Amino acid sequence: MERGAATAAAALGCALRSPSPSASPAPRWPPLLRCPRRVPPLPPRSLLPPARRFRPLDMKKGQSRNSLKTFSSSGHSGVRLNNVDLINDKLLIDCGEDQDCVLGGIVALGKFDALHIGHRELAMHASKAGTPFLLSFAGMAEVLGWTYRPPIVAQCDRKRVLSSWAPYCRNVVPPEYQVEFSKVRSLSPRQFVERLSKDLRIKGVVAGENYRFGYKASGDAAELVKLCEEFGLSALIVRSVMDTAKRSHNGVSAAINSSDKGQVSSSCVRHALAMGDMEYVSELLGRKHRLVLMVNQHCLHEKKNIVLPNSCMLNMPPAEGLYENCDLVNGGYLGPCRVIINSDTLIIEMKDENSFSLNPIQEVRQLGIEFG
Repeated sequence: MERGAATAAAALGCALRSPSPSASPAPRWPPLLRCPRRVPPLPPRSLLPPARRFRPLDMKKGQSRNSLKTFSSSGHSGVRLNNVDLINDKLLIDCGEDQDCVLGGIVALGKFDALHIGHRELAMHASKAGTPFLLSFAGMAEVLGWTYRPPIVAQCDRKRVLSSWAPYCRNVVPPEYQVEFSKVRSLSPRQFVERLSKDLRIKGVVAGENYRFGYKASGDAAELVKLCEEFGLSALIVRSVMDTAKRSHNGVSAAINSSDKGQVSSSCVRHALAMGDMEYVSELLGRKHRLVLMVNQHCLHEKKNIVLPNSCMLNMPPAEGLYENCDLVNGGYLGPCRVIINSDTLIIEMKDENSFSLNPIQEVRQLGIEFG
């Protein structure tokens, strides 16, 4: 499991927010235009082992869904909630204009950096028991003093990825919410579960078997189940989706944390990207990796070539080199291309110069490269 897994659930505080572009050092730009949704292929059965159930989930029919909209980044409140304390304390903050904060739902717990097939598995099990949503922590790197790393999935692209999970989640797109880690890191495991039960009023949790939570990661999956039972929550511990390929490059395998036991993880994805093994990346993600580029006045567009500085990248690129069989998108499909990534620039060479006729290119604002 990736480096933040041991502390990702360190606590849960009094303020939730949806992922915001302000959390990333990258400039804020309009989101990508909507692409035609493609249903990702089902992974091999070996990648989807059965879940290990510690306590049955509450599967009662007619399960109620209480929802509300709260303070969005655009200033629209739209609050629909009778609990005055929640409003005053801003327990649920910035859920987005087009999403409802979910009360009475099933929360998947984790550090959803890569949104890989293991994360999708958690969301899938949560959807079987009720309204699913993802809950993770923001600002961990700053609080814990980690060196900045670009995200694997661009912030503006996360909703598209989560939309692709709908076929696995009973045609529901699981919304995601984040907690300010700096405000909640000192909570004990018991306080963490108590917050979930009493403040958020969720119905149950789904977590991986290596999940750690509470101050200094003192709680494990078994304790999570025990505490959930005490507070009247359903709990499901899901077996890790294993990395059956276990690839290495020049004898170097992905960095293994103390909690890693060969499962699919964001660390594996980062390693595969750093090695430029895009086939392996696709296996781990369950989709093609999309590199999102911020288009500005520094780009060049000459005939079939588009040249951009590496500073335009909004998420982690693959290693330097030449990549064939790529696709250029901006919400719609722009055409096949090949990509050359250098230390300073990224060159997109369209295979058909007539397939890309946007002029000027700056009007697009963002481009996406999907690596085949």
